[in-house]
Amino acid sequence: MQFIYVLPGWEGSAADGRVLRDAISRKNGLNIPQGCYYLCDAGYTNGDGFLAPYRGQRYHLNDWKQGHQPTTPREYFNMKHSQARNCIERCFGILKARWAILREKSFYPVKTQCRIISACCLLHNFIRSEMPLDPVETDYVEVDNSQTEEVNESEMIRHCEPSTAWTEWREKLAKDMFTSWLASRNLG
Repeated sequence: MQFIYVLPGWEGSAADGRVLRDAISRKNGLNIPQGCYYLCDAGYTNGDGFLAPYRGQRYHLNDWKQGHQPTTPREYFNMKHSQARNCIERCFGILKARWAILREKSFYPVKTQCRIISACCLLHNFIRSEMPLDPVETDYVEVDNSQTEEVNESEMIRHCEPSTAWTEWREKLAKDMFTSWLASRNLG
């Protein structure tokens, strides 16, 4: 669990989509290779490179406690999306647990705050890559990230807009996941 892109400096009230458009439009901005995607919350558009949950469906992990089971492909997709995003939220929790300066309101100038956030993320990544056992998160199983691929710069996604093709892809993915899950339940 490491940070791959950090863009501090935006106010907390800035719209998610606006921050994202800024991140992917910068010269050395967020790179999303074609065919890859980032999980995002419902505040973002479901478009090329950004896989958002379905709106109007159960989503949060608490919605699935007490024996509730998904009844549609969209509910199942949202349950799995929420589980995966929980890992992302956990990473932010670990960052704040490790660096007390990130837990409180800061009175430093904005430029200094941005540098502090970037430094904390870089140090977090360094610790994660160098320590065989991270004391802040002792129950985490490390994933092998050694299989990275070179990607051509021209194959990067450079805009974020709703996409019919991407929505259809998400719909098919949700149906395939749900069908597979139902089949595995019927075998057991």
